[in-house]
Amino acid sequence: MSFTAKDVQSLRQATGAGMMDAKKALEANDGDMEASKQWLREKGLAASAKRDDRENAQGAIALLIQDNVGAIVKLKSETDFVASSERFKGEAMALAALVVAKDEAAVSERQSELDDMKIVLKEKIELGEVVRFEAAPGNLLDSYIHIQGGRGVNAVLVEVAGGSQEMAHDIAVHIAFARPKYLSRADVPADVIEHERQTLETISRNEGKPEAALPKIIEGRLNGFFKDVALLDQPYAKDDKLNIGQLLNGATIVRYVQIEIG
Repeated sequence: MSFTAKDVQSLRQATGAGMMDAKKALEANDGDMEASKQWLREKGLAASAKRDDRENAQGAIALLIQDNVGAIVKLKSETDFVASSERFKGEAMALAALVVAKDEAAVSERQSELDDMKIVLKEKIELGEVVRFEAAPGNLLDSYIHIQGGRGVNAVLVEVAGGSQEMAHDIAVHIAFARPKYLSRADVPADVIEHERQTLETISRNEGKPEAALPKIIEGRLNGFFKDVALLDQPYAKDDKLNIGQLLNGATIVRYVQIEIG
């Protein structure tokens, strides 16, 4: 009985086996799907069906910048033990290098390696976020990655126009620990602002603030909200007398991304 590439893919999806193992199973069983599943099970190459239901909130993050192109790849696992293994971290870095060299979609070229790793490490392993920045001519890329237990757990990539490399790096470090959700207050969705405004009004009324003073109190507290969520409004981590907008001094943050484990 013959088989097709689609049969190989179907067997992989049904068993969690690697591409080459699925092909070998079909070859050994003349293309019979059920016999091939049993063959993989007996060889210990089929993943547990329950594995897909497991939580994989651990993992490792790889970050790479080459020739003003940067990439961050998050590889997810079930345990920090597996995430800290050299094979796992090496795979994350191999994926990041592939993204830098090509594009985000290039990670699919290592799907068979990921499938094999699921079997060997016996965990639910899958890709998380994959990001690629190619800086515009004249712009700078910089980054920061926080290492915990020998693996990357918090990575930032930032593109800056008109600034210095030192400034770009300092901003990346700041982002890693301040965790802004938006670049500027103009980027905060209107519905988010309105929800926060209503919440602050309720809090202020519950505190018994005078009715006439409410608009000013709410606006003041809303400014505090922007300092929490908007990067340009945040007090600079190294000098809280400056906010990030003032630190830039004419430079521009073109874009940034932060990816974390957990």
